[in-house]
Amino acid sequence: MHDQPITHLRHVDIAVQDYDKQVAFYEQQWGLTKAGTDGDVTYFAAEGSPEQYVVRVRRSQDKRLDLVSFGAADRAAVDGLATRLATDGVKLVSEPDTLQTPGGGYGFRFFDVEGRTIEISTEVAARTHRKVEEREDIPVRLSHVVLNSPEPERMMAFYEKYLDFRLTDTNVHPQLGGIMWFLRCNPQHHSIAIARCPHVSLHHASFEMRGLEEYMRGSGRLMRDGVHKVWGPGRHRAGDNTFTYFHDPNGNTMEYTTELEILDEDTWHPHLYSTDDPETSDVWGTSNPMNEFVSKEMFNDPDRGLFIAPPV
Repeated sequence: MHDQPITHLRHVDIAVQDYDKQVAFYEQQWGLTKAGTDGDVTYFAAEGSPEQYVVRVRRSQDKRLDLVSFGAADRAAVDGLATRLATDGVKLVSEPDTLQTPGGGYGFRFFDVEGRTIEISTEVAARTHRKVEEREDIPVRLSHVVLNSPEPERMMAFYEKYLDFRLTDTNVHPQLGGIMWFLRCNPQHHSIAIARCPHVSLHHASFEMRGLEEYMRGSGRLMRDGVHKVWGPGRHRAGDNTFTYFHDPNGNTMEYTTELEILDEDTWHPHLYSTDDPETSDVWGTSNPMNEFVSKEMFNDPDRGLFIAPPV
């Protein structure tokens, strides 16, 4: 087993131009619970998750990924990570201190190698949550986040070096080489993945459903409602998880998934999965084909106003 300072993914924060439609989408269609508002910010929780919120939506003139938040094992892990980053010249947004976000806790923020804001926290108060019932087609929790990068190898090296993420698997293209790297911080196959893309942006955020029945019911409900489906339903080879991807009202890609692989940390060896094999994208063969059009729909708009990070 590994002594891992990062324990899990907490929440993903986005800024959108059409704020009212985004808020209505998460509450009325996606199946999240409004956990609070603060001016032009709304927090959304997943009914089955102890996290205070899994998504934060902010009204903005610029569409962007505001922040990705990870849980840490304890205060020593938070302080150790902050020291490691600062010592090597990684710019901290804030020093470790009491957090002023819902649930409080102790943590800090920094800019990753491509200028995204990342938060590390511990001692955040647990939210009262419940068991999601059979056939209840709403998210149980936030599963993982995938980040678009024009320099994915550099991004992966940063997260491995400074946050102790570990490579689980890689999808490779016969001409492009690596196109997606799956990274873990616990026995879950991946909490983040990094996708090759012309610019920095959010690729997608993924939400875990109770099981296959609930996943299919939720996917079908959104398709009937006319929510734009990008890709799915299907099942990936890397992670062995199901997938259906949709566009939210602001053009971000959101995923319903379930049954993401839980692996044995002590015996796992990373795989290379070639996109030449159609089962790499979809083992079942039930989804619409993965092609250039589908890929570009997940490129998203470039994030604006990022901190320009120096080489580290």
